[in-house]
Amino acid sequence: MQYDVIVIGSGPGGYVSAIRCAQLGLKTAVIEKYSTFGGTCLNVGCIPSKALLDTSEHYHNAAHAFADHGISVKDLKIDLKKMIDRKNDVIAQNTAGISFLFKKNKIDSYEGVGSFINKNTIKITKKDGSTEEITGKNIIIATGSKPTALPFLPIDKKRIITSTEALNLTEVPKHLIIIGGGVIGLELGSVYARLGAKVSVIEYAKSIISTMDGSLGKELQRVLKKSLGMEFFLGHKVTGATNNGKTVTVTAEDAKGQPVTFEGDYCIVAVGRVAYTKDLGLENIGITPEERGNKIPVNEHMETAVEGVYAIGDVVRGAMLAHKAEEEGVYVAERIAGQKPHINYNLIPGVVYTWPEVASVGKTEEQLKEAGVKYKTGTFSFKASGRAKASGDTDGFVKILADAETDEVLGVHMIGPRAADMIAEAVVAMEYRASAEDIARICHAHPTYTEAIKEAALAATANRAIHA
Repeated sequence: MQYDVIVIGSGPGGYVSAIRCAQLGLKTAVIEKYSTFGGTCLNVGCIPSKALLDTSEHYHNAAHAFADHGISVKDLKIDLKKMIDRKNDVIAQNTAGISFLFKKNKIDSYEGVGSFINKNTIKITKKDGSTEEITGKNIIIATGSKPTALPFLPIDKKRIITSTEALNLTEVPKHLIIIGGGVIGLELGSVYARLGAKVSVIEYAKSIISTMDGSLGKELQRVLKKSLGMEFFLGHKVTGATNNGKTVTVTAEDAKGQPVTFEGDYCIVAVGRVAYTKDLGLENIGITPEERGNKIPVNEHMETAVEGVYAIGDVVRGAMLAHKAEEEGVYVAERIAGQKPHINYNLIPGVVYTWPEVASVGKTEEQLKEAGVKYKTGTFSFKASGRAKASGDTDGFVKILADAETDEVLGVHMIGPRAADMIAEAVVAMEYRASAEDIARICHAHPTYTEAIKEAALAATANRAIHA
């Protein structure tokens, strides 16, 4: 078969790119090695983790917050199997949705491992060992990533596990040890802490979510410790882990270099992800992944050193985010079709789906200081928000960073209720290069959580916040 575009991988980057290619009139095929579409995000990442986060949050609220609302619940318990079954049903609905969209857009799909014979010919190796070849004028690599493994810490998928296995536990851990204080570790830690597990987070850096604005990590750590009893061991270097049968022993060195030991019944290794390029046959077309992170080098148009071969998403430079992959997928599709698309990498938001949620876009204070940019800050606490008081979600704040001279918004960082949704307002404003005063003068409905953004903008504009 001859195609205009062949996409290898059906995760958020791959399937979105394929659909956009088809919309633009390009004959398109997708190769997926698993029996379901959607990649990590839909099958073992974004979607299933959010399903578990929602269920566990309902349970936690019933146990700890309903009484404040005058709601009495007796004999509360969690049915873990039903919780996992619901998560699996959510996955099935989403993956089936992609199948529908492929049929609707007349996209051909192939199940198997795709590998390069040459830059235009892809061999598909199926589960039964049989092979098939298809050719394409353009190839898009969208094979995503997999959890990073530490060389000195073997993952047995029983007691020492990754995020994938953590989505299907058959019991609530008594003591869950998490190696890594980033997004994945904190989200999964929240799930099981809400269900009653003791959770200990071991992080090498001096703060959690260390790539985000420093103030967000400090506030999130405070809230998770207060509301869920999570423990944090920062500046700790993990040196090993042992499966003892029904328990796990994790060894580490503290900030002073002294040995410390942790005993639990499960350990999640959540120290990041690495690009997945195995079995692609890149050597057959002269592409060598970077030594650090295994990522495929691309130019500003997402094209590799081989003309007509593109790569997007987790497999290339930049943040490993589903929405970043989607934007790149659309970009490449439109580029192939002769259009001139654009991506502003500075305005790709980052989100942590704990509760309170954490969201950020643009520059952090640390980055502005390092660059020597003069800026002003406006902050508004949810403790002063009428909507937050009504719902009982008063932890957190919104912080706006604006240029000291021009007042242009340079960064927005928030931790609080529905921050994942609210950050879109900041992205829109910054795409149009709004000033803090622009946001401050927009009428926000009352009472809403988004009023906190307006108040933070007012605070950044000559300290004019009304309700602070």
